[in-house]
Amino acid sequence: QVQLVESGGGLVQPGGSLRLTCVPSESIFNFAAMGWYRQAPGKQRELAAIITIGGSTTYTDVVKGRFTISRDNAKNTVYLQMNSLKPEDTAVYYCNVRYFNGGSRWGQGTQVTVSS
Repeated sequence: QVQLVESGGGLVQPGGSLRLTCVPSESIFNFAAMGWYRQAPGKQRELAAIITIGGSTTYTDVVKGRFTISRDNAKNTVYLQMNSLKPEDTAVYYCNVRYFNGGSRWGQGTQVTVSS
């Protein structure tokens, strides 16, 4: 079963930036799509951004223009660059991979806290 190693979370002031990293234990070419989801306290998990194997990206409206998802095939890594962070971005961020057969796997999550 694939392991997803996430890193890059932490505490940042409003307006600051963080970059999340997700490294799967198998080739990213095995996945139809990779994405980042987030779950704030007391709320349901929601999509933040997703990138397909073809490079197409989708963002939830509240992060458009601030977050950028990208992939480095040579490093077998997916990134989420988060700029202009707001307190409402505070959440646990989860890496997700979706296989071509529809199956998916989740990472353990990384905490992002935006606070002054």
